[in-house]
Amino acid sequence: MEFQTIPILRIFDEQKAREFYVEFLGMKVDWEHRFEADFPIYMQVSMGNLVFHLSEHSGDCTPGGKVFVNVSDLDSLYQDIASRPYKYSKPSIEQAPWGDRCFTVTDPFSNRVLFNEPQKV
Repeated sequence: MEFQTIPILRIFDEQKAREFYVEFLGMKVDWEHRFEADFPIYMQVSMGNLVFHLSEHSGDCTPGGKVFVNVSDLDSLYQDIASRPYKYSKPSIEQAPWGDRCFTVTDPFSNRVLFNEPQKV
């Protein structure tokens, strides 16, 4: 049996969401859905096995969530993301209290994505 968790993150502005998730984080839009023109958008963005659903629908979830993402090469991911021009987020790698290395980015809707590289034991 296999499982995959796909967090749903609340967004309020499609253009700002695309700037953050696609242009800054480097994710791609896999698909998008609206019930009708000028209705809220629901879309899937991904980067490899990392998948998020982004929703403008008020009943799907609340803003201000946090997603914890384990990665195997934090330095490469950090260099890739930090090299992109995005004036609203300047992440830095930190030593986490639990001993791992990590960095956090916050989207325009107060959702946080924490990228974590587990310690080698």
